[in-house]
Amino acid sequence: MTGETSIACIASHSALDVFDGAKDYGFSTIALCRRGRERIYQAAKETVDKCIVMQSYADVLKPETQSLLKQENAIIVPNRSMAVYVGYDEIENRLNIPVFGNKRLLRWEERTGDKNYYKLLDKAGIKRPALMKLEDVDRPVILKVQEAARPQERAFIIAKDGRDLGSKISEMLKLGLISEETLSNAVAEELILGAHFNINYFFSVVRERLEIISVDRRIQSNLDGWIRLPAKHQLGLELGVSMIEVGHIPSTLRESLLEEAYDIGARFVEASRELEPPGVIGPFTLQVLVTPELKLVVYDVATRIGGGTNAQMSIGGQYSKLFLRKPLSMGGRICLEIKEAKEENMLDRVVT
Repeated sequence: MTGETSIACIASHSALDVFDGAKDYGFSTIALCRRGRERIYQAAKETVDKCIVMQSYADVLKPETQSLLKQENAIIVPNRSMAVYVGYDEIENRLNIPVFGNKRLLRWEERTGDKNYYKLLDKAGIKRPALMKLEDVDRPVILKVQEAARPQERAFIIAKDGRDLGSKISEMLKLGLISEETLSNAVAEELILGAHFNINYFFSVVRERLEIISVDRRIQSNLDGWIRLPAKHQLGLELGVSMIEVGHIPSTLRESLLEEAYDIGARFVEASRELEPPGVIGPFTLQVLVTPELKLVVYDVATRIGGGTNAQMSIGGQYSKLFLRKPLSMGGRICLEIKEAKEENMLDRVVT
């Protein structure tokens, strides 16, 4: 790519973090908005230079939209909303705009299909919860299943055994929260109790190294409300518990855990190179449980910018300064990489 570069992003999930970082490094920004969801992006004129308002996020594939992006010399930074609403096949085969990172790695964050994150974790030798077929559940489990009405959201059913799981599945089907179709792709994992953390990594092609940028934790509705109630009120209320992600808060890991955190990140990068060359480029997130034995168990993976990086927007990630001597959020780190890649004539190595 020659000329001035613009940074584009599906206007959802983590786009504001990306746009904030882009402006810090002198890039113009383009928000790819869904009609009815554009107001905040249009209002933030100092951060968002242009809004392309579409009927659906998938309209980014339309020739006229791609033509506009090419005119702006745009690089698209992918996020979860892009993966869900545009689709992996379309991103890989129909999107003719440079995508930051390895776009073929995006589909590996799913739990089903030939390319899934369990295979990535196993290749890397990273500990994860054991999987069970629904009919074989004989211990506490967490069932991960897409919601019926919102494919971008995952419903979680926690059960003490197979009978309890069957009863809860029936209730959620009756309420329409899940469907037989989404249930067919559900995954039952052994329930492991531990402290939850999202570790946000960045593999720099320009600097040839892995970095830990930040750590955050989820705020989930209505789970957050439940855990604030005294036990007697929890027992007296016949209301379902939901774990929809609604926000994040910055966190830290005790220093003795950082060695293992860095090691599993490095092994994840190596496994991705073998399974989906050239492997990880830029950001990825490993969601971990820290057990009482102080071991890390990875229970979820994001092969792109994580949803919790907004928690460090404007202030920077807790660990970024160790590597860069300045605090950067993930959006800033992505755009620094693009800037340095342009300066080193390496841009073709950080986009696909």
